[in-house]
Amino acid sequence: MSDVLASKPALRPDAPHEKRIWKFEDGNGSMKELLGGKGAGLAEMTRAALPVPPGFTITTEVCLDYYRRGRTFPDGLVDEVDAAMRELERKTGKTFGGTTEPLLVSVRSGARVSMPGMMDTILNLGLNDETVAALACLSNNERFAWDAYRRFIAMYASVVLGVEKERFERVIEETKQHRGVANDPELSTDDWRSIVARFKTIVQEQAGASFPGDVHEQLYGAIRAVFDSWYSKRALEYRRYNKLSDDWGTAVNVVTMVFGNLGNDSGTGVAFTRNPNTGERVLFGEYLINAQGEDVVAGIRTPQRIEELRRDQPQIYRQFAEIAERLERHYRDMQDLEFTVERGTLFMLQTRNAKRSAEAAVKVARDMVHEGLIERREALRRVSAASLEQLFHARIDPKETYDVAARGLNASPGAAAGAIVFDPDAAVAQAAQGRDVILVRTETTPDDVHGMIAAKGILTARGGATSHAAVVARGMGKPCVAGCEALVVDERANVATLNGRALKEGTPLTIDGTLGAVIVGHLRLIPPPSELPEWLSEFLRWADGEKRLGVWANADTPEDARRARELGATGIGLCRTEHMFMQSDRLPVVQEMILADTPQAREAALGKLLPFQRSDFEAILETMAGYPVTIRLLDPPLHEFLPSLEELLVTTTELRVRKGESDPEFQRKAAVLARVRQLHEQNPMLGLRVCRLGIVYPEIYAMQVRAIFEAACALRERGIDARPDVMIPGVGTRTEMQATRDAAKAVADEVIGKHGVAVPYRIGTMIELPRACVVAAAIAEVAEFFSFGTNDLTQTTFGYSRDDAEASFIPRYLEKKILREDPFQVLDRDGVGELMRIAVKAGKATRSDLKVGICGEHGGEPSSIAFCDEIGLDYVSCSPYRVPIARLAAGQSALDAASLGR
Repeated sequence: MSDVLASKPALRPDAPHEKRIWKFEDGNGSMKELLGGKGAGLAEMTRAALPVPPGFTITTEVCLDYYRRGRTFPDGLVDEVDAAMRELERKTGKTFGGTTEPLLVSVRSGARVSMPGMMDTILNLGLNDETVAALACLSNNERFAWDAYRRFIAMYASVVLGVEKERFERVIEETKQHRGVANDPELSTDDWRSIVARFKTIVQEQAGASFPGDVHEQLYGAIRAVFDSWYSKRALEYRRYNKLSDDWGTAVNVVTMVFGNLGNDSGTGVAFTRNPNTGERVLFGEYLINAQGEDVVAGIRTPQRIEELRRDQPQIYRQFAEIAERLERHYRDMQDLEFTVERGTLFMLQTRNAKRSAEAAVKVARDMVHEGLIERREALRRVSAASLEQLFHARIDPKETYDVAARGLNASPGAAAGAIVFDPDAAVAQAAQGRDVILVRTETTPDDVHGMIAAKGILTARGGATSHAAVVARGMGKPCVAGCEALVVDERANVATLNGRALKEGTPLTIDGTLGAVIVGHLRLIPPPSELPEWLSEFLRWADGEKRLGVWANADTPEDARRARELGATGIGLCRTEHMFMQSDRLPVVQEMILADTPQAREAALGKLLPFQRSDFEAILETMAGYPVTIRLLDPPLHEFLPSLEELLVTTTELRVRKGESDPEFQRKAAVLARVRQLHEQNPMLGLRVCRLGIVYPEIYAMQVRAIFEAACALRERGIDARPDVMIPGVGTRTEMQATRDAAKAVADEVIGKHGVAVPYRIGTMIELPRACVVAAAIAEVAEFFSFGTNDLTQTTFGYSRDDAEASFIPRYLEKKILREDPFQVLDRDGVGELMRIAVKAGKATRSDLKVGICGEHGGEPSSIAFCDEIGLDYVSCSPYRVPIARLAAGQSALDAASLGR
């Protein structure tokens, strides 16, 4: 094959082409942008003298021109199509619309990347009442001809005329029932002839016009329908999910029909050169005797494994296996192949780089390196870093069939199944009895953490991808679907509705946090691996050998830290101390501290918390011995640790009515209510929180710093290399940084001096305000490191409330292309990114050894990681389960930078 390819120069279109229609023999595999993946593959196989039916491709540029003209064919296109059809007639010796040897064609879509099932295809085009008789005579098989005709009418009417295909399927089912048969091949010629007549009646009734008998009208309608399918709802959603451009357009491939339904020496199949699920190097696919391609894809009949072809037609199997091997070696990648056997002759209808699971992607790339087909660096480029997320979470068994009841935001990946619970305490109780539960809430708060820990997954009606539910669930590695607008939860009554469907506690539910899907019922799940498999470890070591960026993790517990280290993290970039306060034995003490009305009372409560915090920090620092652990001091406003104002109003009112105001329980609740009212703020996001909390209540930060360094000193005394860094949250001025840094350093040095051991440490800040970016030079005079908290930096830059925006207007903004990406999931380079660039440059100009990283969720998103690498960050930090993603993305970024000479 390579010798054949060397005989003609590659044609790589860099500018618009005047040539709008390309015969297969004139194109080649490098022309995917112009001819689409399918057209380029057919051209490449034709040039290599493989058995491909003759045909031609209308380019993607024509599709774009079609839309520019308001969905109208460009001038002269019809004449060019007619000329191309005459050329096909010459090659095949058949006539389009002819009554002796009719030429039939398929009309297929083909974007530059595979979008399986997203756009339209029409087979058997060219049949009418005259050509069907000619086809019957030519094939000497009247039943085959009428079977092909009914297929064409149903497909054309559905795709081009907009008639529901179920109407046609019902007619076939009714006929089979009437005839007492189970399968389509058992229907007779007369049956198909009768079905065709009924199909035409349906078209007349539903489309308001008779089915077109003019074959040229059929062809133009099919081409128009394929172009129109580029902007179909399913295609748009597919491109949006896979981050593909709407500006590419689709090509249209017109291919001479070959028939797999001419008898038992005919058939059709789809195959992969390797197993697309596991990556195993075996021919993998399915084959149907006496069938057309749609029968395999649509599941109309149960196909045989491709191995059965070896038994039934061994010569065809050997020929196909040889072609499959040649194509894989030529493309140096796993191929997805479509083929048809017509009366013992093999025809290739498609080759393209195959879609595959994340596991298969890594294994195929790795194996091809060991086989000498590709180099390591190419292997690293072959695998989507984001796809690795599939490997570390349970997923729905692909053998399951189900309907999606509703969708929300894909807030934390993986699938979970269990019984619905609406209360976090109920989640804990049922989990303790060995039951799998899904915690369903309007939204979660820190009070719900114990229930989130107990649940297999979390579903919320409100909130975005950076809401409390999403952030906590990702940190725990639990699936979460957030912002499900179709969900209405009545937590007091323990009921919910999902798109109007009532759900009670105990109803089985499955959620897919990777896709944002909610399914009523308990589906089978495939569990994730318990440890990093060797095939992935080797692959990620290759990435580590290329990357410049360090990869750290966000971890709040020793379990999180241990998992992060196992997955390859070389530091903790964010340890949130507030999550440590939410455990059931600590929350009452935290609330006691908040309710205290004097510094002395507050310090007394903090004294009770100190041993808890010290124990927490000691465990995490020990787990990460030899690596830095960045501990963020208390960040959220205090009211988040208290019951909500609305909940307390209801409770105190009920207690007053039932027990009176002298009741001790009422008085306790009333005191809490008074404090909540006192702490209540109109805009808590911009109120008494972050470093402002530590400045107003310095005893809180002092307790935390003391706990950090008592833990570090205790470990150092045991010979364990503890490396704590203290992060002050939300600094916006040099003076805030100076005040909090001086206070923290005083406590740290006091503890170190008391223990008499050396503890290396740094005090820095989380950069999460635009002002901090602008005055970074001044802040760096005091801070020893910066860590970009891009979740909040995005909020404060855009002026969006992340929990509200993602559930309300951001989906519309994306649909209307006001935003290209959700800025809470993909870093906004133009705004947030520019602020980061300013801060990095100014900070490092002031302090040359300034350590700079990112600890927002963007630290685990591949394109955001590439930007962090570009502007000179030292590390990225992300949820533990995204560490492998970040390792690969950092390696890929380094390769891209090297190729661009950066």
